[in-house]
Formats: sequence, structure tokens, C-alpha cells
Amino acid sequence: MKHLVFVNGTMGVGKTTVCQQLKSMLTHCVFLDGDWCWDMNPFMVTPETKEMVLENISTLLSNFLRCSVYETVLFCWVMQEEEIIKEILRRITAGYDRLSCFTLNCSKEELVRRLEKDIREGKRDEETIERSLERRSLYEKMETIHLDVTGITAQEAARWMLAKINQ
Repeated sequence: MKHLVFVNGTMGVGKTTVCQQLKSMLTHCVFLDGDWCWDMNPFMVTPETKEMVLENISTLLSNFLRCSVYETVLFCWVMQEEEIIKEILRRITAGYDRLSCFTLNCSKEELVRRLEKDIREGKRDEETIERSLERRSLYEKMETIHLDVTGITAQEAARWMLAKINQ
């Protein structure tokens, strides 16, 4: 049985960290972070680069789903519109039996604290805070399973998600 799990949320909310924890809790699991398909210099958002990234993501997800070794394919990315999720799913050329879509949220204060830490560590730039806060409300409207990660660890969030996945 193949299970495709999407983890969504604004920049800095903890998607990658939670997915790394969740991956370690699942057997026969592979993890893809959409940012890995978007890590370029210079970083440019154009119709061409958007198309390329969507194609890269869907190809990798399809390959992971086709691989007999993996039962669960975890994917996280900044997908602030339902249409992004639908477009990725439309492009996947391999089958899966179950789909779970999670959105991670946290308070504004917690998000700023996390992003400021990333900025101090050189992982993000100052503009990220404003962009992330602007998009935050878009995620609240998503028709996904929502988890508020304010004040909980990545391991606690992953355990909560694992319980939902195993239902």
C-alpha cells in the first residue's frame, strides 16, 4: 500500500524539521522537501522556473511512489493555494492508495521567533518574516488536516501526525 503525505505551511513553521522526525518514525519511508527542487542561485521566480520546479517535484514523487521499497512518501513545501496541491497531484504519474494533507500553523509570535532564529543562523533573510506573515492567513483556509505547532516540539508534532496517518 502506498501512502502519499503532504505537509504544508508557511516559511519557518517547521515543515522540514517535523518531516525529518516523522520519517524516522515510519518504516519504508522517503522524504522530499520541495525546497530541494527550488535551491538555485540566483533564485528567480519566473513562469519557466515555476514549471521546472513543478515538473521536478512531480517526477521525483512519481519515482518514489513507483519504488517497491517505500510505503510512505513524505513531501513538504510552501503550498499556500489548494491549486498548487492539485497541480502536483495531477502531474504525478504513479499510483498511491492513500493521500493525507497536513497544514502546520503557529502563532504570529512563534513564527517570528522561529524565523528570527533562522536569520541569526544565516538560513533566511530579513524579508522572509514579512513574506511569511503575509501568507499566514492563506494556510488557515486550506482544506487539510491542521496542526498548531505553537509551543510543541517537532517530535510531538510528528507523533500527532503519525497517529492521524495510522487511523
